[in-house]
Amino acid sequence: MKLIGMFDSPFVRRTLISAHLMNLSLDHEQISVFRDADKFRALNPIVKAPTLVFDDGTVMVESQIIVNYLETLAAPSKRLTPIDPEARLHCTRLTSVALAACDKAVQVYYETRMRPPEFRWPEWIDRKRDQLRAALDLLEGETPETGWISGGRDPNLADVSIAVIWRFVQHALPGTIEADSYPRLARHSADAEALPAFEATDF
Repeated sequence: MKLIGMFDSPFVRRTLISAHLMNLSLDHEQISVFRDADKFRALNPIVKAPTLVFDDGTVMVESQIIVNYLETLAAPSKRLTPIDPEARLHCTRLTSVALAACDKAVQVYYETRMRPPEFRWPEWIDRKRDQLRAALDLLEGETPETGWISGGRDPNLADVSIAVIWRFVQHALPGTIEADSYPRLARHSADAEALPAFEATDF
């Protein structure tokens, strides 16, 4: 199997980090949906990252769907989503909020960095920024001051997703979200980024 997409996409990055943490070996090829659109289209006509390409050429898209599938291949002790119903709910709920933050951050990026200024809609951009801040506010309130979400030795899928979105926001949208306003998220992301699985996908 091969994962297609650039590390600067939070969706691609969280997928590959998750595979690393589950000790799953994936080939990876950095192909841009913008600069290399024709090359990407030859692998997946949808031109959507991340794309997981199976050995027979079958493709799968959407980071959460891909991660869910990869978890079926991982050893039970290495899976990132807890089995216990209460712990699973907590992990899945925070993951969903982190993914919502990813969606809003990417939309803000496209609107403010890629759309020509004369075609930008300020009210829409403000709405997306407000939604991003609301998601980060919720995550800040539920991220522990120290340690991982699960309270265990290893990060779970919520930890991965939260750390990845924080790194993306700080890198791609400098000045949009002040780190001083989110000390728990900043600390959490720094701890995660020091792990080999994160360092291997830095951009």
